Amino acid sequence: MATTVIPHSLQAMLAARSVAVVGASPRRPSLGNRVMLELLQGAFAGSVHPVNPNYSEVEGLVTVGSLAELGFAPDLVILAVGDSRLEAQMEAAIENGARSVTVFSPCAGEAADGTPLRDRLAEMATTAGIPVCGPNGMGFVNVEHGLRATGYYMPPDLEPGHVTFLSHSGSLFAAMLHNRRGLRFNLVVSSGQEIATTMAEYLAHAIELESTRVVGMFLETVRRPQLMATALERAAELDVPVVALKVGRTDRGRAAAATHSGALAGEDPAYDAFFAAHGVHRVTTVEEMADTLELFSHCRPGRPGALGAVLDSGGERTLLIDTAEQAGVALAKLAEPTRVRLASVLEPGLEPENPVDAWGTGHEHEEIFLTALSAVAADPGVGAVTFGVDLTAEEDPAEGYLDVILEAAASSPIPFAILSNLASGVDPVQAAAAQAAGIPVLHGTQSGLVALGHLLTRANRRPDGPLPVGPALEAVEKWRTRLSAGVPLDVAEAMELLAAYGIPVVPTRVVESADAAMTEADGLGYPVAVKAASVDHKTDVDGVRLGLANSHEVEESYRDLAARLGPTVMVQPMAPSGDEVALGIVNDVQFGPLVVVAAGGTLVEVLADRVMAVPAVGPDAAARLVDRLKVARLLAGVRARPPADRTSLHDVISRVSLLARDLGGLLEGLDINPLIVHPDGAVAVDALVITRAGS
Repeated sequence: MATTVIPHSLQAMLAARSVAVVGASPRRPSLGNRVMLELLQGAFAGSVHPVNPNYSEVEGLVTVGSLAELGFAPDLVILAVGDSRLEAQMEAAIENGARSVTVFSPCAGEAADGTPLRDRLAEMATTAGIPVCGPNGMGFVNVEHGLRATGYYMPPDLEPGHVTFLSHSGSLFAAMLHNRRGLRFNLVVSSGQEIATTMAEYLAHAIELESTRVVGMFLETVRRPQLMATALERAAELDVPVVALKVGRTDRGRAAAATHSGALAGEDPAYDAFFAAHGVHRVTTVEEMADTLELFSHCRPGRPGALGAVLDSGGERTLLIDTAEQAGVALAKLAEPTRVRLASVLEPGLEPENPVDAWGTGHEHEEIFLTALSAVAADPGVGAVTFGVDLTAEEDPAEGYLDVILEAAASSPIPFAILSNLASGVDPVQAAAAQAAGIPVLHGTQSGLVALGHLLTRANRRPDGPLPVGPALEAVEKWRTRLSAGVPLDVAEAMELLAAYGIPVVPTRVVESADAAMTEADGLGYPVAVKAASVDHKTDVDGVRLGLANSHEVEESYRDLAARLGPTVMVQPMAPSGDEVALGIVNDVQFGPLVVVAAGGTLVEVLADRVMAVPAVGPDAAARLVDRLKVARLLAGVRARPPADRTSLHDVISRVSLLARDLGGLLEGLDINPLIVHPDGAVAVDALVITRAGS
């Protein structure tokens, strides 16, 4: 069972009872003054102590000249000073026994000893063992404790809620707190450059709070992957959903992330793998983030099933159908009893099909909508239901849908949400009334459906199937010793490694003469393939000869390949025809060994059609990986081609993941390309193993 990664001292930061503000000032506007104003307007029940030798009083509070004059060790010291004073004030905070520090400055200069200031502060904090929020961030706001450790204006009327938001973007930190859609938080953190305390620690703290129902993270990088993994495992134990918006998906985006915060943004498919392994709900826009946080903060867990929807517009019904398909959100097929019940109340011309357009003439519309919503919510194939209406202001409130919404939600046995198509059209009064009753209001067709998709994904999640049986421990130890030796593996030995893990391989003979090539071909049986063994991308250099029918053709092929590409060649019997898939292992700089599944053959780099997974994965998880590839459609069979044996493919992927789990730390990389997936199985045709000890 996972344990909490949070150091006890982080409680002193995020729920401090005493705060000292170094650089407090009465001057407006100034950072030192804004910090004081925010602390005082947030209904903070603890004590606030301004520190500045130039003033006797700041905002009605007596000021001391230095931290040493306080006479006690504060829970939190806020350093509202410039770079030139940071090192000295950090040292003073540590000497005074401060239990945590918040820094806003970018720390762009140098320390007294000439080292980068950021590195010096990190060393000081690590040596002292105290958490630091920042630098180059906007601090944090603990709404439920009234603690505003920030130097920037925040709304005076923040009300506590059930959402924690952690952000590498200060602007988004502020935007979330300034939202006008009723999204309420218990804790919001702008973690900055994270010289001592990272998002992993903040996450671990947040999921243990009784008030937390969901956590959102805006990420540029994961600085402590193992701590993050442990925190996410704990979130899963507590059934706290975690939603992530990871930026740096493109080359330019990764470069911008590095420029912004010194973050190594990393390979995006590796993040997909990490998030998938730990049940993180990944979103791609701020709107999707907001709607998903809204939904999880209000809704009880869904039941397995697909989405059911009732709308008041035929056109918006079609929009929902189109958008759901694009977003990958399944719409439920209604059972016959549900369709009969709907047909009994819908006006002529309206179909009893999901999504349900229930608006006809408007006659007795409340009764029709209530019955339709009740019928859809009761259908056994529906896991969540949404009322798709533009929640606009009405001149006569009686003409609106609020009463229908409140009654339908109260009686719904499954999660119920309002889905409005235009965020700017949502009436805040009606939305607030719905939210007060615990009903989420989603602000956009696409973002709302993505949020509902995450809710249903969580409800439909099933334990992965059992892993295949791997090699005996003695065999694993043998290969661990071999891979540690620093001697490269040739293709025959690479194929032997695969076979040890139960991966079907084409028999492979490595030879260095024409006579040996002919002898091996005779033994294997014709037709055979002859390939250059000394190059990786064999087809790019015309290094492959297929379907050789006799020894004469083998001899000619050998002499041609040897003259151009070197004397070492491989001889194999021809594999069955089928679809080509590439499998492999990469050793990611942040997340360690990962399994790669991709379109194979010459398409592997051209299509960039690939997914990654954290090992080990069972066949069920392997099937989900394949479903995400464009090449999955080819595996289903096209035109006259029979479908490939996907069950065998899933088994091979799972076995490669066992190899990655057992030996991945010793590998720089492993490539199986191609793996031929045919109607009766799958077989590896070529393999490349690069060890970390030698290549």
